[in-house]
Amino acid sequence: MAPEFGPESRSGSARVTGAADPAEGTAARPHAPSRRSLVLLASLAAILLAAWGAGTIAERWALADLRRTAQAALGLQVGALRAEMQKQASLPLALAADPEIAAAAGPSPAPALLDSVSRRLAQVAEATGAAVIYVIRPDGITVAASNAGAPGSFLGRDYAFRPYFEQAMQAGAGSQFALGTVSGRAGLYLSRRIGSAGGVVVVKIEFDAVEAAWRKAGDGVFVADARGIVLVASEPSWRFTTLRRIDEAERRRIRETLEFGAGPIEAMPLYPIAGAPDLVRVGQGAQPARTALLLGAPIPGTGWRLSTLTPLGGTVERERVQAWIIAALVTGLACLGLTALAGRGRRSRERLARASAQRDALEARVRERTLELTDANRMLRLEIEERRRAEAERERLGRELAQAGRLAALGQFAASMAHEINQPLAAIRAYADNAAILVRRGRAEEAAENTVAIGRLTDRIGGLTRQLKGFARRSSARREPVPLDAVLRNGLELVEARAAAAGIPLAVEAASPDLHVLGDGPRLEQVVVNLLQNALDAVTGQPGPRVGLRVREAAPDRVAIEVHDTGPGLPEALRAQVFDAFFTTKPDGLGLGLAIARGIVEDCGGSLTVLDDPAGGTVFRMELARAPVPSEAPASVQAPAHGAAMAVAPLEATT
Repeated sequence: MAPEFGPESRSGSARVTGAADPAEGTAARPHAPSRRSLVLLASLAAILLAAWGAGTIAERWALADLRRTAQAALGLQVGALRAEMQKQASLPLALAADPEIAAAAGPSPAPALLDSVSRRLAQVAEATGAAVIYVIRPDGITVAASNAGAPGSFLGRDYAFRPYFEQAMQAGAGSQFALGTVSGRAGLYLSRRIGSAGGVVVVKIEFDAVEAAWRKAGDGVFVADARGIVLVASEPSWRFTTLRRIDEAERRRIRETLEFGAGPIEAMPLYPIAGAPDLVRVGQGAQPARTALLLGAPIPGTGWRLSTLTPLGGTVERERVQAWIIAALVTGLACLGLTALAGRGRRSRERLARASAQRDALEARVRERTLELTDANRMLRLEIEERRRAEAERERLGRELAQAGRLAALGQFAASMAHEINQPLAAIRAYADNAAILVRRGRAEEAAENTVAIGRLTDRIGGLTRQLKGFARRSSARREPVPLDAVLRNGLELVEARAAAAGIPLAVEAASPDLHVLGDGPRLEQVVVNLLQNALDAVTGQPGPRVGLRVREAAPDRVAIEVHDTGPGLPEALRAQVFDAFFTTKPDGLGLGLAIARGIVEDCGGSLTVLDDPAGGTVFRMELARAPVPSEAPASVQAPAHGAAMAVAPLEATT
């Protein structure tokens, strides 16, 4: 227990105490700034460390997301380039089997034959998109070319030194990507040996459109061969650069064969980044290098490899800065809270209560910010997941679209074959039955006329198969003057037996024998047969069925052919869809007949529409361009033999 003092002692003690306080405060002052500096330095170090760690993690996440997107884009680029190459892959094989081309490559071909082959090659090149097609004799001299007569023609050029020529002569086929010695344009040369003639047919493919599409997309894309030489690139300065060193022997061989002309064959300006195998710096001449993500994939069926350079741009940097800010803010708030808690013990009770209130408010702010950051992180993860799902859905829709395209093509061929061959076969059966009856009755002359009609229909089936083959080769529709009367009579010949069997009258207004239209006769007959068959289907089972065909002058230079029926008609909503592929009102229909018919009429330069007949029923109206009467009727449409179309009267007949 402390001793008691008197008043004087207490006052003296107070004075002594009062004198000692300043000394104590003076002794404590040098330590306070030091402690605060240590706390500040520790907090700053924690903030920097947290910002660095968060930036590293955010950068990895951003790069991983960018890799996924770039990998998906890479697959699309490979598929697009492979499809572009496959379009031309079978063209040399088909041309090598052509007898005229084989004759042109043979010994002493006629000049007229060489001119004809050159014109045909020009037509094929224009239709297929090939840069140039040419035929080389066994000695390496070009004798026919699609660019014959143009500046820089290949005619007379010696290409025996080209590897693609040597490969074709030795192995039957060859390919080479090279710079043209005449045109100075790079491209892929596909060659094929010509059967017994021994020459070579060559198709050159250029990738200017592909490179332009790559440049428009903004990303760097290039294709390199097995040696690492860049062949096709979105950046023109990259072309004929190398991804790895080319030895001197290979360089000498390239120079001797003029494979890349005077190309430098220098290293491509790609500089790997240490620690990141798929990140490179891309040189841009005088411009500063930019960082990009390098991904590659092989092109199936070739020795080539397609690579993409996806620029990082500000995506990764933005994610890193955001992570820095968030981590610094959280760490700073945490350090501030720890500092406030550490100094609470040195304060007085009053200041302790005030500090406690401040701490609670600070913790509330920290919790609020933490919740915000947690929500932001969760939203970021949800966005990433949504992007993954969208990418998967896009790939699925792409596969479904490709499958739908294949099914549509298959359906068109099946429907065309069913429409075109079954109808002549039915007519042939009817003529054969009638011929047998006429023979038994001794009417040999009329039976002979039926056999002539059967022969004509057999020729028609042969023509239809040739049309289908021509369609498979993507040939364009012919437009030549054809007699409209013969087209209508040949079409009626295929449906009159069915109409007679069903007891449906056919009211036909015959066209003038001198009236000609522009188009392809057999294909126009297909349209007439299709429209008449649909009209017969529409009136079947209806009271007072009747089908008519009439010819009208739509304009001074246009002719209209109308097929009308007395069926139930088509509602306005269905008329807008009746020409759509796979749309049908028949329970067993494919929905392709009218779509194909409209395509044929439009190929012939006409139009096909559907109207509502005020008298009841439906009218299908086909308009074609009027053609002058030729000096000789075209061989594609023949008028039927006498007696073959007896159901068609000059103005109106009933079957």
